[in-house]
Amino acid sequence: MIGTTLRVLTKSQTTIPSSSRLQQIAIFFFVQAPATHPPVMVAGGQVVDVPPPDGRLRLRVPVPPPRSFLRTARAGLRETLFPDDPFRAVAREPAGRRRALAVLRYVFPCLEWLPSYSSADLRSDLVSGLTVASLAVPQGISYARLAGLDPVVGLYSSFVPSLVYAVLGSSRDLAVGTMAVGSLLFASMLGPAASPATDPALYARLAFTATFFAGVFQAGLGVLRLGFLVDFLSHAAVVGFMGGAATVVCLQQLRGFLGLHHFTHATDIPAVLGSVFSQSAQWQWQPFVLGCCLFLFLQITRYISKRRPKLFWVSAAAPLVSVILSTVLVYLINGEKHGIQTIGSVKQGINPPSLKSLLFSSPHTWLAAKTGIITGIISLAEGSAVARSFAMAKNYHVDGNKEMIAFGAMNMAGSCTSCYLTAGPFSRSAVNRDAGCRSPASNAVMALAVLATLLFLTPLFRHTPQVALSAIIASAMLGVVDLRAAARLARVDRVDLCVCLGTFLGVVLGSIDVGLAVAVAVLVLRVLLSVARPRTTALGKIPGTAAYRRVDQYAMAEPTPGVLVLRVDAPICFANASYLRERISRWITDEEDRVVGSGAAAPLRCVVLDMGAVASIDSCGTKMVEDLKRSLDKRGLQIALANPGSEIMRKLDKSKVLQLIGDEWVFLTVAEACDYAQSNCKVGTDASQGAAAAASPDEMV
Repeated sequence: MIGTTLRVLTKSQTTIPSSSRLQQIAIFFFVQAPATHPPVMVAGGQVVDVPPPDGRLRLRVPVPPPRSFLRTARAGLRETLFPDDPFRAVAREPAGRRRALAVLRYVFPCLEWLPSYSSADLRSDLVSGLTVASLAVPQGISYARLAGLDPVVGLYSSFVPSLVYAVLGSSRDLAVGTMAVGSLLFASMLGPAASPATDPALYARLAFTATFFAGVFQAGLGVLRLGFLVDFLSHAAVVGFMGGAATVVCLQQLRGFLGLHHFTHATDIPAVLGSVFSQSAQWQWQPFVLGCCLFLFLQITRYISKRRPKLFWVSAAAPLVSVILSTVLVYLINGEKHGIQTIGSVKQGINPPSLKSLLFSSPHTWLAAKTGIITGIISLAEGSAVARSFAMAKNYHVDGNKEMIAFGAMNMAGSCTSCYLTAGPFSRSAVNRDAGCRSPASNAVMALAVLATLLFLTPLFRHTPQVALSAIIASAMLGVVDLRAAARLARVDRVDLCVCLGTFLGVVLGSIDVGLAVAVAVLVLRVLLSVARPRTTALGKIPGTAAYRRVDQYAMAEPTPGVLVLRVDAPICFANASYLRERISRWITDEEDRVVGSGAAAPLRCVVLDMGAVASIDSCGTKMVEDLKRSLDKRGLQIALANPGSEIMRKLDKSKVLQLIGDEWVFLTVAEACDYAQSNCKVGTDASQGAAAAASPDEMV
C-alpha cells in the first residue's frame, strides 16, 4: 500500500504586475514505493531519491517530455540556418510602418548608418576612399592583365561593384575590387577554351559569364543561409592555397620582367619555369632593371608603412607613384624602342553594358559555371575572413550571409556592366581601415574616383610599361604569403600544417584546381575521421574533490576501485557505433588485465560512461548501448550512464534501452555514479555475486 504525505513550503516571492505580492508555493509529494525499489520523491516534474540516513539527496536525470517530429525538425533547422537569429531586429518591432522600415534596414544595410551619418564621417570616408583609389587604379589595371583581359576592365570592376557594396555591404572596413588569385584562376581555367591573344572577344564573354555564375552562387548561399559550407575551407587550407597561388603569380611576372611576348597559361612551377628558360634568347635587360627598381621601391614603402603605421599612405600611394614615374620615364626615353613593352591605349568612358554578352547556351557554359563557382568560393573565403577579422578588431558585428548576398549582387551587377570577379582583398581593405574609414561609403568615394579616371585620365596610361604592373603584382603577392601563420600551424597543430603544405604543393606542382581539390579532400577526410573514430578517454578522481578528469592529462587522477570511467567525446551515430562498441570492450579488457597484473583487491564491477560530451545519438547509437549492456551482463559487469543530455535520454527511453539499464543507473554526475556503484555493486566479492548484482541492480538497493 502506498502512503502519501503532503508538505507545502514557501519557495520564493514573486512580483505580480498588479503590485500585490504573493508567495509562490511549491508542493512536494513523498511517495513510499514498494520495498524492491528505493523510495523516491516527485518534485516539480523531476524524480529524486528520498534522502538516505546520511542526509544526502541524489537527483535523478529526468526524461524530457516528448516533442513532435515537426517541432524537433523546426528547431534543428532554425539552429542550423539561423544560429544568430538574424530577424530579431524585425520581429521585435510592432507590425506596421516600423516593421516595414526594419525590413528595409535588414535588406539594405546602408539605411542603418545613413540616418546618423555626420560630416566627420564624410571627411574620414573621403580620405580613405581617395587613398584606396590611388591603390585601386594601378592594381585594377595590373590584375586585369593577369586575368588576360583588357586593362580597362580592371577599372570597370572597381566602379559598379563598389557602388553596389556601398548599399548592400555591412562591413565598415571592407574595400572591394579585383583580386590576384581570382584573376589567375580566370586565366588558367578559361584560357584553354579561348585564348586571350587570339580570341579576346570570346574570352571576355566567358569571363563575364563566369562572374555572373559566381554572383548567383554567392547570393544563393547567402539567401539559403548556407554560408557555413564555405567554412569547410579551413584557415590552414586557405593559408596554403593563397601561398601557393601567390608563388605561382610571382613567377608568372617574370614575363613582364624579362620582356617576353609569349608565355604559358599553365600555373604549375615546372611549366612556368620551362616557359621562362625556353625563351632565354629573348630576355631583355632593360625591363628587368626597371622592374627591379620599381619592385625595390614598393618593398621599401611597404617596410616604412609597417614600421610607422601612421605613414600607411606611403605604401598605399606607392603603386600609383610607380606607375606615374615609370610612364613618364618610358615616354621620355621612348622605351618601346628599347624592349620595354607598354599596355597601349586604354578605352575612355564608363562601363558599357554586357548583359547580351553572357553565354548561357554555349559549349563553354559549363566551363564558365565551374570557373565561377570555384572563384566564388575563394573570393568568399578571403572576403568573409577579412570582414570578420576587422569587425572583431573594432567590436561590431558582420552578418556573413548578408555579406554573401552583397558579394553575389555586386558580381551579378558587374557581369552585366563589363566587370569581372570582385571580392574584398586584404590589401585594399587594410589600407581602407588604416586610412580611418567610418562606413561603406568609402567604397562609393573610391568608385567616384575611378569614374573620374575612366572619364578623363585613361589616355595617360598609354605609355605605362607592363613591367610596372608586374612589379605591382609581385609586390602585392609577397604580402599574401603568410609565413607567420604557417609557423603557428607548425607549433599548434601538425595535422593543420600537413593540410597547409598539401594544398601549397598541390597548387605549385599541379594546378589551382588540384590544390583546391587536395584541400577539400583532406579537410573532408579529417571531418569524417573525427566522426567515425571519436576519442574515448579514461577518467580518474582528483584527490580531495568530486571532479573526474582524464588520467592521461592529470597525473594525480586516481582510478576508482572496481569502477572504470570512460568518456565519449563525440555524438554516437551509425558512423562510429561499431567502433565505439569495440573500443569500449578493449578498454574493459585492458582494465581487467591491469587489475589482475597489479593484484588489486577490488576487481572490475562497473563501467561508467560519461555522456556529457555526447551531443546526439541515433538509432544505431541506442542499439550500440543496448548491445554493450547485454555484453557487460554476460561478463558480470554493470553499466552506468553519467550526465546524459535531453536528446540522449529521450531516445534511450523511446528505444527501451533506458528500461533495460534501469533508471537508478543513470546519474547526474560521474562522482554520484561511482559512489553508487561502489556501494551497490558489492565490490570485492566473488565473480558470481558480482554477476548477479550486475544482472539485478534493483535487488542491491
